[in-house]
Amino acid sequence: MNDAFDDLAALACPGGGWGYAPDQPAHPEPTCLALLALARHPERFAAVIEAGRSWLRQCASDDGIYRLGRGRSEAIWPTALVLFTQATLGDTDDSLQQTAAALLSCKGRLPDTRDEDISDIDDRLIGWPWAEGNFSWVEPTAWACLALHRVGQGRHPRVEEGLKLLRDRILEQGGVNYGNRRIFGISLEPIPTPTALMLLALQGREDEPDLAASIEYMCRVAESSEDLEHLCWARLALDGYADHPGVRETVSALGERIRDAHAARWGTPWLRPAPLRQALTALALDIENGNPFRIPPSAIRHPPSAPAESRKRKAESGRRPLGQRIKAKIQGLAVHALTQMRQLESPSQVHIASVSDYNADLADVLRRQYEHFRARVPLSGKRVVLKPNLVEYHRDKVINTHPHIIAAVIELCRREGAAEVVVAEGPGHWRNVEYLVSASGLGDVLRHYKVPFIDLNHDEPCKRLNLGRLTGLEHLYLSQTVATADVLISLPKLKTHHWAVATLSLKNLFGTLPGICYGWPKNELHWRGIDNSIVDIAATRTPDLAIVDGIVGMEGDGPLNGTAKAMGVLVMGCDPVAVDATCCRLMQFDPQRVGYLVLAQRKKLGQLSADHIQQLGDTLSQRAQPFDTVPHFRALRIASEPDA
Repeated sequence: MNDAFDDLAALACPGGGWGYAPDQPAHPEPTCLALLALARHPERFAAVIEAGRSWLRQCASDDGIYRLGRGRSEAIWPTALVLFTQATLGDTDDSLQQTAAALLSCKGRLPDTRDEDISDIDDRLIGWPWAEGNFSWVEPTAWACLALHRVGQGRHPRVEEGLKLLRDRILEQGGVNYGNRRIFGISLEPIPTPTALMLLALQGREDEPDLAASIEYMCRVAESSEDLEHLCWARLALDGYADHPGVRETVSALGERIRDAHAARWGTPWLRPAPLRQALTALALDIENGNPFRIPPSAIRHPPSAPAESRKRKAESGRRPLGQRIKAKIQGLAVHALTQMRQLESPSQVHIASVSDYNADLADVLRRQYEHFRARVPLSGKRVVLKPNLVEYHRDKVINTHPHIIAAVIELCRREGAAEVVVAEGPGHWRNVEYLVSASGLGDVLRHYKVPFIDLNHDEPCKRLNLGRLTGLEHLYLSQTVATADVLISLPKLKTHHWAVATLSLKNLFGTLPGICYGWPKNELHWRGIDNSIVDIAATRTPDLAIVDGIVGMEGDGPLNGTAKAMGVLVMGCDPVAVDATCCRLMQFDPQRVGYLVLAQRKKLGQLSADHIQQLGDTLSQRAQPFDTVPHFRALRIASEPDA
């Protein structure tokens, strides 16, 4: 047990605090969890604890909100974690009350319209958002309720409404997703981490049926999962429900499972040491000496009076200063001018290769395709980042880019003399990407080729001028790994999408924006317009090469709930608009009626018209098949032959 604490202390940044990875500067979340763990031994780790607390204080704004100074200023969700940590570590009442008042002033936005055919949640309930001006979500709401409980505000009306929101989000089978229960009538699947946080926030109500079902779900996770993060959160959450039948035994057995998962993780070459998971391990294995997430009865009381509202944050104080508005206007004009000056190659080339199945010699197929694009996208001596589509994992569904495709692209890069190859992804649906990598089979590929994996959701954010300007955002925060790549290769799955018609090489770029800046499921990018967001990201960091896994695609209610569709193709090109337009024609959708492709063409990101795309390899008429889709997109299907 001591080794877990020693290893955690050794991962601290030289200037104090902890990052999500050893070579990353400090971030609030891993710093908070590490401090909660090391506080079990305050004298032994006094120096590293004080350095961490000192760094955390540097994240405080004048308004009492905590945010990463070098990150997105709207991302205010760490405030609740900091408040919880400060209270647990015994900070003074004055500082706690200022932060509590600031947290109470943060509110999720209400939707502009309601459509019960899309989702069945009560979206009038107000909780806490990931970022200012955004909707309420389970994880930040659970953390806020926990933190306010800790400082004696457990009966505050905001907390009571937050707890109602958490109850409203519980799925029929127990557990929660990040916020919704159903989308288009299809029930979502529970996710362990937000479920654990929901249970921690709702302690003391275990006799109620929906919570009982959620407890039993977490017990099943504890018994079947091999993922370290899932097991740690399961033990920490279930410890608060020890009187529920069977829970005490499950919590006891989890100790050995966590030790095994921790040892396995340290022995996995594609994984870097993770301070956050190390902190969770130390916390979970040491619950016999106290669980900081247990809510003491003394903290659940009605406050004598509601705290005063904090000072209005700068984002809410009205219009920005004139100088900032003038600067933004000038930047917008400059971006527009650059767009108009951009020259498109005509025709763009797109190669369609026939592939029987995933056991074919995929590396050789890609080699022959790449011959047409080597001059435009050389790989020799380059740092190449591969961005697959890794959304969720279900054993019986074809959701993600197949691991054999990723393996073949790694071989291509090495054969071409790439200096470095990295696989990177930042899913919007699952925050625990390590689980997805392992469960999907991608981990076996990374282990075989000794290729590192980067979790883009927790990567260092890089502020970049938004070169699309369709979302109204002046800047985008890209992951550092993507922003600094010599070559970015988008590796999507050929799928339908119930919001965007089809999810291909451009939509795949959603995973390049860190969740720590935009939250999960990156909903802000949806309500700002999914088409707008796709084009803004692509304009700001356009992929250099696109390779689409169309050997087995998905039709119907994609990107998660559709059905497999055997297509037998790999599609490659260095013009992502032309690649996606070609894939739409293969699926027999009219690309000139797909919103983000039309916008991308207007922004001169690539060619859309069939007259300006040279098809190499197999022809569209040879390979095209009609794809089913959701009813509201069926009018976009091509009625005639694709080459007509």
